[in-house]
Amino acid sequence: MTTVKETDLRILVAEDDTTTRHMLEARLRRWGHEVVCAENGDDAWRILEMDDAPSLLLLDWMMPGRTGLDLCRQLRTMDTAIVPYIILLTGLGNKEDIVAGFEAGADDYVTKPFNSAELRARIKTGQRVLELQYSLARRVEDLKASLFHVKTLQGILPICMHCKKIRNDKESWQRIESYIQEHTDALFSHGLCPDCLEKYYPQSEIDSVSTG
Repeated sequence: MTTVKETDLRILVAEDDTTTRHMLEARLRRWGHEVVCAENGDDAWRILEMDDAPSLLLLDWMMPGRTGLDLCRQLRTMDTAIVPYIILLTGLGNKEDIVAGFEAGADDYVTKPFNSAELRARIKTGQRVLELQYSLARRVEDLKASLFHVKTLQGILPICMHCKKIRNDKESWQRIESYIQEHTDALFSHGLCPDCLEKYYPQSEIDSVSTG
C-alpha cells in the first residue's frame, strides 16, 4: 500500500452497479481527485495489491467476488505505514449492519442513494485522517534516521598510535571504550588477554606470592 501526499488523493471506487459507479467517478473527478474503478471485489483487491494502490476506498457492501466487508477484513490484516481509509457504500441502514461494517474495519459509511454534499464531507474527513497518518509516518522515519545516525560511528576516527585514545568532536582525547559507549549501545566488560596476563602477571610472580 503506497503512502498518500497531503496534496494528492487517489480514490478507489469498487461498485458493481454501472450507473452508480460512473456517477461516483464523475463527481470525484469534478472535485479534483484521481479515481480508479473496479466493478467487483476481486478486481478491487488486485488494485489494492499494487504498489501505487489508492489510499481512500469507496467500497460497495454487496458486490460479486469479495464483498466490501471481505475487503475490509483483508486490508486490516496488512502491515502498512499508511492504513487506507475505508468508506462503505450500502443500502443497509439498520444499526446491526452499521456495527458489522465498523467491526470489519470500515472507517465510515454512506447509505445509498447518497447525498452529494454528505459524501464530499466524508471524503474530506478521510483525507484529513490520511494526511495526519502521512505526517506521523514521515516523522517516525525521520526519528529513526536520526537515531541511526547518532548511534552509528561514521567517518575516520583519529586515534593515538601509542595510548589508543580517540580525538572526539570537542578536540579532546578520550579513552576508546568511553567514546564507543557514548556513540553506540555497546557495553564493555574488562578482562585480560593471554598476552597481557603473561606480560603483567607472569606465572613466576604468582607462584612466589602464593608460596610466600
